[in-house]
Amino acid sequence: MRSTALLNKASRKRTPRENVKYFWRKNRTGWLFVLPLVIGLGIFTVYPMIQSFIWSFYNYTGNRLYYPVGLGNYIAIFTRDSEFWRVLGNTVFYTFVSVPIALVTSYLLAVLVNQKMKSVGAFRVLYYLPVIIPGVVSGLLWSDIFAYNGLFNKMLGWVGLHSDFFNSERWYVAIGSIFLMNLWGVGGGMILWLAAFKAIPSQLYEAARIDGGGRVQQFFHVTIPMSMPMIFFNVITMLIGSLQFNGTLVFAYEGKGENDSLYMFAVKIYNEAFKSSKYGYSSALSWVLLFFVGIVTAVCFYVRKKVFDWEEG
Repeated sequence: MRSTALLNKASRKRTPRENVKYFWRKNRTGWLFVLPLVIGLGIFTVYPMIQSFIWSFYNYTGNRLYYPVGLGNYIAIFTRDSEFWRVLGNTVFYTFVSVPIALVTSYLLAVLVNQKMKSVGAFRVLYYLPVIIPGVVSGLLWSDIFAYNGLFNKMLGWVGLHSDFFNSERWYVAIGSIFLMNLWGVGGGMILWLAAFKAIPSQLYEAARIDGGGRVQQFFHVTIPMSMPMIFFNVITMLIGSLQFNGTLVFAYEGKGENDSLYMFAVKIYNEAFKSSKYGYSSALSWVLLFFVGIVTAVCFYVRKKVFDWEEG
């Protein structure tokens, strides 16, 4: 009788209230563990996003007076802001040059330290160490290295060369210095690549060797195809991170560089908000950047789907 009652109770359809109680009872421990993170995301991410979206429709300068302007801030960005297109051009150029450089460099570095050799673990640690240095400290360090009388210029002086790097009047020298500086942190991508390499079954390499494939053939026909999910992940995260790059605040004059050669989108948002007190306008710029990042991400997913459909077809 008892077993029959229990069976009837288990088979009976639960009410919505019972479903909520059952869900909470089964997942209570997990939710308690993630509760601090949920609270932090709500206070420091979700709430500021909602507030900035509201401010983007107002002429808000930090005081208690709000002047509604509708889409005025967004219209001003594309029609009256003389810096906007230069900033957007700098950001796009920086992103679509630095991402391939960092992607290829970190990938090749991971291939190198994935070899079975003596003390390879020490090299992995050394290549990763720069990643744990805070971004501000790293920027100040490279600012000193690239200074007019810095270490790098002294080394170039040995071969009769000299440059002002970040403060150069030639934009390609200034932004090229950032590309060179970014190689300092490729160890972070290296760790992700190593994780992807370790997940590749060794049987695939063994089959390739049996078929007569050398190291080069194994690299192009096993390592790269099996790394495609990680390649896509790194491309997306690097694109999003590069489009929000604001490191020039540390080492360039007002974050702009000479003749605005290093003026990036995220730096302009910062300047408009905290130097010009145009919080409404900077909020609109933030949402324009978010929209642009969303378009780039959607295009990447679309291309990925087309590539996979083509391979399967």
